[in-house]
Amino acid sequence: MNRPLLKMLLAPPLLLLAACASTAQAPRTSASADTTLKKPSASTSAAAPIPAEDMSKYRPVFAAPKAAPAPPVAPVKTVVPPTNHVNAQMEQRLRDQAYTNQNVKYAQGYRILVYLGIERDKAMAIRRTIIGRYPDETDYITFKSPVYRLYIGDYLTKLEAARGLAKLRGLAPKLELEAMQVQLNKNP
Repeated sequence: MNRPLLKMLLAPPLLLLAACASTAQAPRTSASADTTLKKPSASTSAAAPIPAEDMSKYRPVFAAPKAAPAPPVAPVKTVVPPTNHVNAQMEQRLRDQAYTNQNVKYAQGYRILVYLGIERDKAMAIRRTIIGRYPDETDYITFKSPVYRLYIGDYLTKLEAARGLAKLRGLAPKLELEAMQVQLNKNP
């Protein structure tokens, strides 16, 4: 493009930008957005104070709360005698369900993985350490060539497993919770 044409196209926007910049005011912050009129202080310029906008027409107005009614003097309570809700048929079903639940051996739960490695002697040493300190805990050693895994405990909830994990901290180098089927009735 021609240089004179370029100057002619760019000159008006530059003059307008310069004029706007010289008359611009400092932006108002949220702290100065109150509804009172500002008085000029000695630190500000001698320009006239900017009146704040009246926001009272936008503020919600709530009615005063009503007084709570007085409670009744003495409520009358009627006593309903209990009735027999469990009939013979329901009782038989409950007995059947209890018998079925006695035969359940496994449930979904958690065990703590204490050792995962290829050294059987190390797995057995960790097992002896844990069983020596906590004889009530059950232990499970699995071998899938060439890896030995040592699991401790049968926990039904994650909270119980976390408590067991905190109890075993320091006895093994690495402890992890694993979700798996756990044995329910340990006593035959």
